[in-house]
Amino acid sequence: MMLSARNLSWSIGGVEIVEDISLDLHAGEFLGIVGPNGSGKTSLMAMLSGLRKPRSGDVLLDGMSMTLLQRRDVARRIALVEQQAETQERINARQAVELGRIPHKGALSPWSRHDDEIVDRALRDVDMEGFGKRMWHTLSGGERQRLHIARALAQEPKILLLDEPTNHLDIGHQIALLHLVRKQKLTVAAALHDLNHAAMFCDRVAVLKAGTLVAMGKPCHVLTPALILDVFGVLVDVELNGADGCHIRYRAPSLLAT
Repeated sequence: MMLSARNLSWSIGGVEIVEDISLDLHAGEFLGIVGPNGSGKTSLMAMLSGLRKPRSGDVLLDGMSMTLLQRRDVARRIALVEQQAETQERINARQAVELGRIPHKGALSPWSRHDDEIVDRALRDVDMEGFGKRMWHTLSGGERQRLHIARALAQEPKILLLDEPTNHLDIGHQIALLHLVRKQKLTVAAALHDLNHAAMFCDRVAVLKAGTLVAMGKPCHVLTPALILDVFGVLVDVELNGADGCHIRYRAPSLLAT
């Protein structure tokens, strides 16, 4: 299954947030979307998921314009974990994950043991199986974020879109979560802040700057000192590891003035 953006643009208040972006998300790959704050990552993710209609351009799901598809049909194929996803309902952790089954349920498809097994697996995958009865409002931000990921997995999508999924997580859970996502047999696009996470887990990275796509390719080819200085305004050293790996070392800010 392929997801494609064709000349996507979106603006608000006359300010161009995303400008003429085209890209293809290939079946089975993990695509990282990186860029500084305000570069358009969240707006792009919203358009790719179908939640936001582009001002111009189109999003294609297996070659068909998403505007021609019912929202339920899209939700059976694409799951989005938003950066500020939240719920005000008084539900417990398990019930929050069960929401991921909604696109698959209807009047003639009542809740089943199979649904329970899917929810159990999703909770186990994000290391939250012992939290099922905890009320949502008692959970930490990191715990809630892991449950949002579990909800998306319970949705059984073919494509998983993640908008800064490691927010509120400690470093151990950041690595574990991205490793979990990488192991899934899914097509994934994730907006990421940490360039080393992108280098470690992503097959390709797309780099945004001021709403435009300025580079795209394998992390070790794209994340060069020159590009990182231009896009993020910081000096780095990039160490290559093997044929495709790399590690980014940031220089102390005081060195920028020398």
